[in-house]
Amino acid sequence: MTVKIQTPEGQITLTQDVIATVVGAAVTDNYGVVGMVSKNLLRDNLIEILKKENYSKGVVISQSGEDVTVDVYILVSYGTKISVICQNIQQAVKYNVEQLLGFEISRVDVHVQGVKVD
Repeated sequence: MTVKIQTPEGQITLTQDVIATVVGAAVTDNYGVVGMVSKNLLRDNLIEILKKENYSKGVVISQSGEDVTVDVYILVSYGTKISVICQNIQQAVKYNVEQLLGFEISRVDVHVQGVKVD
């Protein structure tokens, strides 16, 4: 999946990996987030925390016309308020993508795949 941005000077094409890296950095910087996990949790049958080079496995980007939506799959730590973590992730992802990549996201959906108990 690529996102295409039309500018007066031409067209900019951003790959899924580029967007996933920016999104993943925004997600993992939030308090209470243990890490990103695979979107195919049922197929993988195991919760594995993704490293920076694999963030694209935990991020799904879709574009419909001008609307770009992002789905993020995370693991949170026990004892934190999940709703607040998810709201912080939504704000951070929207801000970082708009500032670093130059396009707006219409929606950020956060999927909590599990809770880690220390």
